[in-house]
Amino acid sequence: MDMLKQPIQLIPEYRDYVWGGSRLRPGIVPTAEAWIVYEGDRVAGGEYAGRTLHELVLEFGSDLLGKNSASPQAGRFPVLVKLLDCAEWLSLQVHPDDVQAAALEGSGFFGKTEAWHVLSSVSGSTLIAGMQAGTSAGSLADSIRNGTILERVQTLSVQTGDTLLIRPGTIHALGPGLLIYEIQQTSDLTYRVYDWGRPQTEKRKLHIEKALAVSRPDAGVELKPAPELGDGEIGILSHCQYFNLEIISALGKTVELDTLGESFHALTAIEGHAQILIAGQVSQIKPFETILVPAVCGAYRIKPLGNCRILKARL
Repeated sequence: MDMLKQPIQLIPEYRDYVWGGSRLRPGIVPTAEAWIVYEGDRVAGGEYAGRTLHELVLEFGSDLLGKNSASPQAGRFPVLVKLLDCAEWLSLQVHPDDVQAAALEGSGFFGKTEAWHVLSSVSGSTLIAGMQAGTSAGSLADSIRNGTILERVQTLSVQTGDTLLIRPGTIHALGPGLLIYEIQQTSDLTYRVYDWGRPQTEKRKLHIEKALAVSRPDAGVELKPAPELGDGEIGILSHCQYFNLEIISALGKTVELDTLGESFHALTAIEGHAQILIAGQVSQIKPFETILVPAVCGAYRIKPLGNCRILKARL
């Protein structure tokens, strides 16, 4: 059977940054990020085992990505999905938009719009997103230059189930105790504004001038609390021109879905177990595992094995 008529399971790549925790790879600490849908990830099994997602994009194109995949990033998988385990504060950082990325870095570079879904939080969990009301462009620039940015940022309390859309130009940082699902444009452009006094290294620098060029005092954040869903219902968590993020609640009912050939569906279980049934093929998905459904698959079903919640990312 054609590989693309079957679910694709990817082997995550991991990043061991200083702020990481112990929940993504127990015994390997710190593990900060698991890149669960990434063009460099390799296929776990089947006919194309060992090949990268990028190689499948080049070979199968819109059969994998879907009709909605027209993008200036031709030949690339258009989104990156991560899990982040935050044991300490991440650096304050900001991302450019597509136009700024090309101007600052050159052609072939793209901006980063991202969304966070809070998988787990502790009492009093906070994050930084945007600036306090009334912050002017001049005062923002001064605070970036002189290292007093913490006096002007907006701190938000968040809890499990919240979703935030972070647009380019928004200074932001995740706080301790958070376990986060993140979907973003396929871009690695991050301009670090402030890093809590950690020493700068070749791999961990501040990017003050570029941060000044793209930071916006009026850049806000869209925070959406967890939707109340019944058995078999789907809720929209975040939507922008680059991706859509939805949550599926399956307590006992089998959920019928269809790519319609428009986009792949990246399914990540965040609670419970389920079977994914595609063209007679059955795969099982467990918490924090991801299955990629190629756009060409069309109709498929999710059969919960007990109470189950699944995040679905698509274009």
